[in-house]
Amino acid sequence: MNDILIQNGRVIDPASGADEIADITIAKGKIVKVGKAAGKAKEVIDATGRIVCPGLIDIHVHCREPGHEEEETIATAVAGAVAGGFTTICAMPNTHPPLDNETAVQYVLQRGAEAGLSRVLPVGCITKAREGAELSEMGMMLEAGAVAFSDDGDGVASTAVMYRALQYAGMLDVALMQHCQDPDLAGGAMNSGAVAVRLGMRGIAAAGEELMLQRDLVLAERTGARYHVQHVSAAWSVELIRQARARGVRVTAEAAPHHLLLTDAACAGFDPVYKVNPPLRRAADVEAVRAGVADGTIDCLATDHAPQSVEEKELEFALAPFGMISLECAVGLYAKAMIDTGLLDWPDLITKMTVNPAAVIRGPSRPAAGTGPGSLAVGAEADVTIIDPKKRWTVRTEKFRSKSRNCPYEGWKLKGKPVATIVGGQVKYSD
Repeated sequence: MNDILIQNGRVIDPASGADEIADITIAKGKIVKVGKAAGKAKEVIDATGRIVCPGLIDIHVHCREPGHEEEETIATAVAGAVAGGFTTICAMPNTHPPLDNETAVQYVLQRGAEAGLSRVLPVGCITKAREGAELSEMGMMLEAGAVAFSDDGDGVASTAVMYRALQYAGMLDVALMQHCQDPDLAGGAMNSGAVAVRLGMRGIAAAGEELMLQRDLVLAERTGARYHVQHVSAAWSVELIRQARARGVRVTAEAAPHHLLLTDAACAGFDPVYKVNPPLRRAADVEAVRAGVADGTIDCLATDHAPQSVEEKELEFALAPFGMISLECAVGLYAKAMIDTGLLDWPDLITKMTVNPAAVIRGPSRPAAGTGPGSLAVGAEADVTIIDPKKRWTVRTEKFRSKSRNCPYEGWKLKGKPVATIVGGQVKYSD
C-alpha cells in the first residue's frame, strides 16, 4: 500500500523536461513512480486541472530567528512557506547574532526540524559578524549544513575581502550570494530619482548596485567561483549579468516580486510598507528585470521575505525599517508579473522556482541534479507542490501564517495559487 497517489495532474518537472498528464505515486517519503498509478494508496489526491510540480524553493527568506522573534520565527516562517507552496527555504544569516559559525548553522537546522513543515537550509555569513573585514569559517559551516554564503543586508565592500571570499568559495564549490550595494551610495530611504526629489527624500542610487556588481563579476571571472546576485533591481544590472553569462562567468541571479510589480511611484504616499532594500525603482527598471527573467538572464525567483513588526513599520517613512513579505502570495504575484503578461509560461515559471534555485544551493555535500530538491525523479524525496493555475483569489494579510503583516499586496486580486504542499511524503498544507 502506497502512502499518497496524486492522480490526473499536469506533471511539470523541469529537471527531466516532463510536461504531461500523469499520476505520481509516493511511498515511504519517496517518489516511487511517475506515470500510470502503481497500485493503491492510503490517500488519493485528484489533481485534475492542476499543476503538479517539484516542491517550490525560495533561496532568500529572512526567518529573523535568532534575535528578532517578535517579527518572525523559524516556525512561523515555515508555516507561511508551506501555505505559499514552498517545500524548501533558505534562511538568511543577518540575524542577531549572525549565522557566522557552525553552531549557529546547526541551531537553524534544529529549529527547522522541530517545526516539521518546509525544509530550512541555512545560509552562512561571508564575513564574521557580517562586518565585511574577516572571512568566516565557511568550510566548517558548510560541513555543518550551510548551503551558501551571504552578508545579505550589506554588500561586502572591500574588494580584497570579496576576492579572497570568492577564491575560498571556489575551492569549496559553494555559491556566494551578494547584496550588491556600494555603501558610499547607500543611506537613503528610497530610489534616487524624480520621485525622491519631489518627496524630499534622500535616495539610494541604482549605480550603487551596478558598481558593486560590476566589480564582483570581474572577480568571479578571475576566480571561476560561483556567484549569485540577490534581488536584482536595476536595468543596467540585468545587462551586466547578461554580458557576464555570455562570457561564461558562473553567475546566477534572482528577482523578487516587488521588483517585478512595483515602482518608486508607490512611495508617493509615504507608506513604509513600500520601503524595501534595494528600493523600488523606475518603471524602466521593472521592465528590464522582467525582460531579464523572461530571457533567462535572471534564472531564479526569490521573495526576499523580510518581516518587520507593526510598531516599526508604523514609523515615518525615513525612520521605518526596510522590508516586505510575500511568501504566502508569491506564486500569484509571479504569475501576474510574468504569465499574465505573456513573458513566461508555467513550465518556465516553475523552472525558476525549482530546479534553478536548487542548482544554486547545490554543493559537494548535496545531492546531484535530478536527485535532490527541485526534482520529481523516482527515488527523490517526495517534495511536491500542487498549483491551481486558474484559481482566483484575494490577498488577505490577516490570514497569513507569518507573524508580520508588512505586505504591500493587501487586497490584490491574483490568479494562480498552491492548493497542496507535500514535504517528504506528508501533506503539510491543503487549501
